[in-house]
Amino acid sequence: MTISVCIDAVLPGDDHAQKIQQLKKIGISAFEFWSWWDKDIDAIKKAMDQTGLKLAALCTHFISLTNPASREKYIEGLKASIDAAQKLGCKTLISQLGDDTGAARNLQHTSIVEGLKACLPVLEQTDITLVIEPLNTLIDHKGYYLWQSSEGFEIVRKLGSPNIRLLYDIYHQQIMEGNIVNNITANIDLIGHFHAAGLPGRGPLDESELDYRYIFDKIDKAGYTKYIGFEYFPDASKALESIQKFM
Repeated sequence: MTISVCIDAVLPGDDHAQKIQQLKKIGISAFEFWSWWDKDIDAIKKAMDQTGLKLAALCTHFISLTNPASREKYIEGLKASIDAAQKLGCKTLISQLGDDTGAARNLQHTSIVEGLKACLPVLEQTDITLVIEPLNTLIDHKGYYLWQSSEGFEIVRKLGSPNIRLLYDIYHQQIMEGNIVNNITANIDLIGHFHAAGLPGRGPLDESELDYRYIFDKIDKAGYTKYIGFEYFPDASKALESIQKFM
């Protein structure tokens, strides 16, 4: 596996090109970020060309798939996000799925599956992987629909395409269900990206109730070869140091 640093979360400031240069200096080879539409893509591309860093992932527009009425708008946003990803040589898009609408969960589940199925032709044509993300609803994302990794894996299995995978966020899943290593290793082939943060508090990985070195070792031994994104909020003065501790 390869470390990717979420520059929106881990590194302070708004100069994203400078953040990429900082990561290069400490030996990091990949980064990621959330929204692309409010960033200077040309400046980021120039910094990537100068440093050789790869963009591991970026987010799609935050449009709900739990509501069928939003599906066409979601697909339009996905197409725009694919264009941005291709400009930056990025092969993975992160997608949140929307809040619980209050409708029966089986109807929302079906809406998600049908919405993602409608996205497959676009994804397969461009060789982009969309990773869907369960989030915790107890602390950070109250009202969000998808919180169980088991339901996320079920959605991925139903779609049966390598272009749809799960983003397994260890921080969120520890809050919601625990049993981290077993859930990961039993479903490793369905995981397309990881996120990690210390908890409680969503701080650096060495400030955590979880033993991240142990977890990373198990992920590695399970045969995972893609990216694991560091997505936490450190003290700004110690941000680079917090990354280096886990290199």
